[in-house]
Formats: sequence, structure tokens, C-alpha cells
Amino acid sequence: MLQLDRVMSRLLPRGASGLAGCRAISNRLPSRVSLSKNSAITRPLSTLPNLPLFHALQNHDPSAVAVVHSASSRTFTYGNLLADVLRAKEQLAETTKGGRHALAGERVGFLAENSYDYVVTLLSILASDAIALPLSPSFPVHELKYIMDNAQAKVLLATEKYQDKAFDVVKTGLETEPIVDIKEKIQAGSSDAGPVTFEDAVGGSSQGGLMLYTSGTTNRPKGVLLPQSALTAQASSLLRAWKYTPKDHLLHLLPLHHIHGTVNAIVTPVLAGASVEFMFPFNTDAVWNRLAAPFLSNVEPPKTPKPKISFLTAVPTIYNRLLSSFPNLSAEVQAAAKQGISPQNLRLNISGSAALPTPTKQAWKDLSNGNVLLERYGMTEVGMAISCGLDVADRVDGSVGWPLPSVEARLVDMETNAVILPGEERDPTTGREREGEIQLRGPTIFSKYWGNEAATAEAFVDGDDGKGPWFRTGDVSTRRVVPGAGKGTSGDWAQGSMYFIQGRRSVDIIKTGGEKVSALEVERELLSLPQIAEVAVVGLPSEQWGQKVAAIIVLKSDALGRNGKPWGPMDMRRALKDRLAGYKIPQEVKILQTPIPRNAMGKVNKKTLVQEVFPMLTE
Repeated sequence: MLQLDRVMSRLLPRGASGLAGCRAISNRLPSRVSLSKNSAITRPLSTLPNLPLFHALQNHDPSAVAVVHSASSRTFTYGNLLADVLRAKEQLAETTKGGRHALAGERVGFLAENSYDYVVTLLSILASDAIALPLSPSFPVHELKYIMDNAQAKVLLATEKYQDKAFDVVKTGLETEPIVDIKEKIQAGSSDAGPVTFEDAVGGSSQGGLMLYTSGTTNRPKGVLLPQSALTAQASSLLRAWKYTPKDHLLHLLPLHHIHGTVNAIVTPVLAGASVEFMFPFNTDAVWNRLAAPFLSNVEPPKTPKPKISFLTAVPTIYNRLLSSFPNLSAEVQAAAKQGISPQNLRLNISGSAALPTPTKQAWKDLSNGNVLLERYGMTEVGMAISCGLDVADRVDGSVGWPLPSVEARLVDMETNAVILPGEERDPTTGREREGEIQLRGPTIFSKYWGNEAATAEAFVDGDDGKGPWFRTGDVSTRRVVPGAGKGTSGDWAQGSMYFIQGRRSVDIIKTGGEKVSALEVERELLSLPQIAEVAVVGLPSEQWGQKVAAIIVLKSDALGRNGKPWGPMDMRRALKDRLAGYKIPQEVKILQTPIPRNAMGKVNKKTLVQEVFPMLTE
């Protein structure tokens, strides 16, 4: 146990002590609290669920590197990880004072920094057949209270770093008072896991999984339940498509309360036996120096040479910030970093969670000597669903690729609800590409929105082939065959017509004068203009047209218009007149002096943005 007085000292009012002090904290310290230390426990640790993730964990080379803390270079092996997961699983059972299966199906919330401790905590919850509920430390207390109440979490785990926040959440008066367990930081990995046996879940099927909350852009966030079977299917699909291997060394820059950072960059690498190096929060110079480190020749080598980064997955905002900061590096670091991100060393660089601007993709390719960013499409409810292929010819600008292995995808006309079959992608009358909502089916799809039967029912539509319902993503796309792509060199899944996302049905499809405009298409063209740094295209109400296209723009510091005058809407219209149809060119333009607000994954909440920028037009 950690010393209880360490926790009490943080909760006591200044000057309080003794009995008075105990009374002072009676309303602050949860009634069920444990302070766990990484010490020996009383009974053997030997049982894991009979699931692919844990078989892989047990079978990996125990001396292979599993997790690295980039700043300190502290390193943990797969032998450490197996032993520590078993230890943490047993501690969790002791904390809750239940039997081996007492936590089956229970929600376990946890607050942990991006670290080895996070990986151990996540896997120990899954190993307990419980539902892991990652909580973002950056969220305000009232938002964490909502998630804990909605999930009816039985346990709240926190590392020492976030123990105060955990207690603050409990002090709000949760509907279900959780058992609180404060975990001591793991400084050195455990060893000698001993013999491991595997057992099936009670009743033959797992009750555990992962529950992530949506961003809540339309209403209150919803708890998305991904059962163990969906996590296994998602990771297996990515292994086949992106070919993770034990030789991969992934640089992890992402927040961990999103599917991108958790499934793509923890669960799947662990299943593959790859190495994950945590670097968070994001810092451009630190990232460039780390990418460059293995290729710097004019500095004193470290005691243990840093391995090259072979796998990088990030969001467009991160790539933009890296590109902007690159000129400020020293010549030596620039040369080494360019070598580090070349195709020969960085085998895979992925961009997702938001649309990738063409200029960003081209600038990264130019800087890296030909490394093309791979785009993919996914969301909390489905994991990764569509992806471009590993072959460079299969990374088509503006496309997110093909349905991933085990994923079924279809397009459904939003006006008629008719399925757009292969070969029917163009309207026979107008010749225009047909847009449709992406609908998905397969083992990677979530099971339900927690405690929200109505939302779950609304999210699915019955299939007419007896093979189960389809999930309605709310995202709109076109689909077409691209010459030169889809020849099968990326795998037998990456063939046929490719998907081109047009945006969210609710905010990115603008209906103006009987025409449909993709906000993402207009954004892509605007971002290709050298004067524009950021843009969000939205629809505003219009009595004449129903909606009108509007652009919210952030200019680059050196942006100038015709004859050296300040750049303005007329400059935009002149630049776009030969690129876009007239009805697609923004009628309303607002230039901001500050960056467009984005969430942790680089996404813009357009509904909130419109209300802030055009309040008179949206009342």
C-alpha cells in the first residue's frame, strides 16, 4: 500500500490535523478507496482470457521491447508487460474484493498518462473480462462525472499523477459510488510471470471490451461499446492490411481516449509484438529530434542507440505543425530527420481522423523523398473501416481507399434509400457522380450505445439479405475506379472502386439552390491556395437558396492579394473560378485572426464554430 497520509495531506484543509483533520476529509475521500503499490501479492498469477490478444502477449519474445518512454528512454519488454498485466489483474480483483469473475462486464474507468502504466492498466481491465473506460485527464471534472454516471462505473483507477482529479470526480456525488484505486507509478517492469493458463469466459463468451465516448457534436456524448470480439476483429483487420510486425517501432503522439490512439497504436501493435514509444504531449522539436536521432553522425552516440521509427500515425494538424517547424531546425537535424522519414526507414506514415489537405500531403512527400501519407477512414463505432493500401499507387489523393478486410461497405442514396450498386455510381441522366451515405457491416462494428436503446436502434438499418443490419455512419461519399490503383499489390482486399469522403451528412453536405456541395471538396481547393493556412467550409441559412456556402479562413502571415493589397474574398473568387462550379464558391467569407478551434484529434466542431462566427445568422 502507498502511505495513506500522502493522500490525506492533499485532502486536508490547511492547518487541520488529528481527529479534526479526519473529519475534514470525511466528505472528500471516497468510502471505498485503495492505494496500490507494485509489491508482491499473495496468490499466484497465472490466468488470462482465452483471446488472441493475450495468447500473443504470452507468446512474444519476452526480451523484445514492448513500450518505451521517449523522454526518459525507460524501456519495458514483453516479459515485463506480461508479468505486470497479470499482477495488475490480480490487484484489481483484490481491490474489488470479488472472485475471479466478479468484474465480468463491469465498467472500470481509469485516468492514466500516456505511458507503460496506461498499457498495463488497459490490458489488466480487459484481462479481467471487464469493460475498459478510458477517461481523458484533460476533460473538466463535470464532463468526467457525466461519463462515469452514464457508464455506471464500478471502479475508478488513477495513477498518482491524476489522483487529485479522481477524488474531485468522486466528490461531485456520482450516482454510483465507485471503488477508487490509486496506482503507484511503475518504475521498473516486473519479471518472471510464471506459467500462464488460459480460460474461457463464464458462459462461453466474453463480457468485456472497450467503451469510448463520442465527441458529442450533436448532443450529449454516447458511450460506444466495443466488445472483445470487435477489438479482436479490428486489430486483426489492421494487421492484415497494414502488416504490423515485431520489427515495427511506432512513435505514439496521440491522445488515448480515442479509437485512433488506443486500437491503432496500442492494441494492434501489442497483438503484433511491435514496440510502442510514447511521446506526449506533442512537441514538434522533440518529434523531429527523435526521428533524426538514429541518423545523426556528428554527435556523441548514446549508450543505447535509438532505433529508427518505422511507423507513424497522426492527424493532419500534427503533420502541418511538423512541416511548419522543420525550417527552424539546425542543418544537421534537418538532414537526419529527412533521412528518418524517407520510405527506406519510415515504412508507413498514416494520416486520419480528419481530412488531409492536398498541400500537406504533397509537402510531406517532397520533404521525405517520396513517402506518401496513407489515408484511412474510421470512427469510434467501427474502428478503422476503409483504407488506402501499402502500395504507393494505392494512396490516391482525396480517397480513403477500400473497405478493410472483414468490413462490408455500401453506399445508399440519401433521397431514395436505394443501394448504389457497383457500376451505378453515375446518374444515367445527368452523368454526375452519385453521393451516398456509407453504411458498414461486419465483426468490427460496435454492439450498442450504452444505456441508449433509441440511439442504437436509429443507428442501424435492417439488411435485406439475412446477414444482419448495417450501421449508418452519417458520412457521405462517392465511389469510383481509379486507373492505376487497386491492382491487388496491397492485398486482395484493396481492389475495385475507391471511396471519396464528401463529409458528414449533418454538417458537410450543403444544399444550395437545388445543388449539393461537399464542404470537404471546397476546403481542399481553398487549402491549395498559397495564402490560406486553415479553413472550415459551412452552410448558412439563406432565404433565396435554402443554404449558402460560407468559408471561415485563417490566412498565412505573408498573405497578399492583387497589387500587394490585403488578400480578400475577391481574390478567393478569382482563384477558384476555374476550379469549382459557381454555386460551390463561398458566398460568405469570414477571416479569423486566431487558429480555428479543434479537438484533440484535430477535428472542428462546425456547429459550434458557426454559432460563434455567425451568431446573427444562426439565431
